[in-house]
Amino acid sequence: MAKHQFQTEVGQLLHLMTHSLYSNKEIFIRELVSNASDAIDKLNYLKLTDEKMKAALPEDWTGTINIKLDEEDKSITIADNGVGMNEEDLIASIGTIAKSGTKSFVEALTGDAKKDSNLIGQFGVGFYSVFMVAEKVDVISKKAGEETAYKWSSNGTGEFDLAPCTKDGIGTVIYIKLKDDEVEDYTSKHRVETIVKKYSNHIAYPIFLNYSEEVTEELSEEDKKAGKEPKKTIENKREKANEATALWMQPKSKLKQEEYNDFYKSISHDSQDPMVTIHTKAEGVNEYTTLFYIPKTAPMDMYRADYQPGVKLYVKRVFITDDEKELLPTYLRFVRGIIDSEDLPLNVSREILQENRILANIKQGSVKKILNEIKKLAKDEEKYKEFIEQYNRPLKEGAYQDFTNKDMILDLLRYKSTKTELGEMTSLAKYKENADSEQKAIYYIIGDNEKVLRSSPLLEAYKKNDIEVLICDDKEIDEIITPGLQAYQEWEFKDITSCEAPKVEQTEEEKKEVEEKFESITKKIKDILGEEVKEVKITNRLSESPSCVTKDAGDAQMAQMMQMMRAMGQEMPLGAPILEINPDHEIVKKLNGCADDNMIADVSWVLLDQAKLSEGMEITDTVAFAQRLSRITAKAL
Repeated sequence: MAKHQFQTEVGQLLHLMTHSLYSNKEIFIRELVSNASDAIDKLNYLKLTDEKMKAALPEDWTGTINIKLDEEDKSITIADNGVGMNEEDLIASIGTIAKSGTKSFVEALTGDAKKDSNLIGQFGVGFYSVFMVAEKVDVISKKAGEETAYKWSSNGTGEFDLAPCTKDGIGTVIYIKLKDDEVEDYTSKHRVETIVKKYSNHIAYPIFLNYSEEVTEELSEEDKKAGKEPKKTIENKREKANEATALWMQPKSKLKQEEYNDFYKSISHDSQDPMVTIHTKAEGVNEYTTLFYIPKTAPMDMYRADYQPGVKLYVKRVFITDDEKELLPTYLRFVRGIIDSEDLPLNVSREILQENRILANIKQGSVKKILNEIKKLAKDEEKYKEFIEQYNRPLKEGAYQDFTNKDMILDLLRYKSTKTELGEMTSLAKYKENADSEQKAIYYIIGDNEKVLRSSPLLEAYKKNDIEVLICDDKEIDEIITPGLQAYQEWEFKDITSCEAPKVEQTEEEKKEVEEKFESITKKIKDILGEEVKEVKITNRLSESPSCVTKDAGDAQMAQMMQMMRAMGQEMPLGAPILEINPDHEIVKKLNGCADDNMIADVSWVLLDQAKLSEGMEITDTVAFAQRLSRITAKAL
């Protein structure tokens, strides 16, 4: 028997499971039954698409899951006759962390036992959850189409044993030796049956409970009068514990929300009820049924490139795939659920899926339905606030990616703004409604710190003119997406760092006069700062601050490209900003009349660095900045 070490991350996960403070340990049954159902789904699909597999399986093969309870042995066993696993599969599935969601879970671990235990409830940890109740686990599995079976064994510490063994029939048997204080709960027929009905009632395959029960002989009246003692015998019993029907195929009128919630938990491995349930039956050109859920909490792997799709595809109740990212657009990757088509062929391949017109129509109809349900949710401000906290970011991706539904998605987005309180957000429709009808533009500022953005000197002219500015403080995504949105209901999106400031009461003649008055100092500042700035110019956009940095429209587009390149891991140098100085500010006025070249140099650099810091940008040399401030302060005292 060969010993193997668990991958480090698995070791962390197992340590959490074996020392778990999580109270809802019963979820291990849900997780293992769900895995068993998936294994049967896969074999069912192979039976229909693989001629060799079709020939190898008995004609009357049907998927079943068996749960055996043994109080005397202190064990519970969960077995299926699904696709099974070979040695390589067992190492990949149990010895290492393969799924992106599980990786995200491990990355979220804090080392605080209580906090980490709560994470179990937010995220299904699959097979590993068994170690919350198990002293030792044996997994015996035989893969369909192969001769050799394998036995995997572990007590949940740093290593596991793996060796060939014998097994009748294909599939997987999980034998769980229970911890002493878990025996009463998980060998109780009533308790386990309740758990199965709660989480797995609508698993599509029958789940049988196998248990022993003491039966007392029924005596006749004569025997009772004769004082005969009834015999007690132990009988082995087998009972079906679930309905084994596809919940999504049942009429909505017959289903309770509680049933929807339990089914959601079984397919998503989430312990919370969903935020939204969307059950649709479409008839017409294409006939299909969809059951979608929006989780209360965003999936942990939502921002991973290797995220696990949450929607399963069925054809006429036969499972096809749960690994197809094209079933819904990527911006709806948080949606969980089922698509069941009546029109697709059962032997549909991955390549056909990507080009199939029927599936494209289902996808289009599903997206419309989901967005319409989100729109309905928006009528309840409190609930929608919860939704936006979780999903505003992927919706922004949708507005950028999905041209067909762009207008609808833009209506669903929410933004912080200069006219909202901290923690509050506004819609684009409300922004437009509150604006001056002559404005014809939606102004925004991008950065990564809301507090810094709200204090930006660039906002001064907008506040003076009572113009609302959107605060886009998710720079990583806003810098790529917001400029690409172009317009909302014919109002153009404008970045205040690169567009003209709002109108001020100043004629062209007055403007020219001010520029001529400060022409000499702007040229001096440009000479001092060199390539650190693209240009130095007088501005009328400031009222309180001495300076600010902006970029011209061409540079704004380049900044967008640079952000995209950085997102792909390619570093690109940022272009030099434009330095704008306020001719009405005391510092600029005094600088214009200053004859001390050293002072002019120090103040020029401070004006640039101060403006950069106000926008949350990094300055080139912090030590030099501090030294210049010290020299200026010393002369002022």
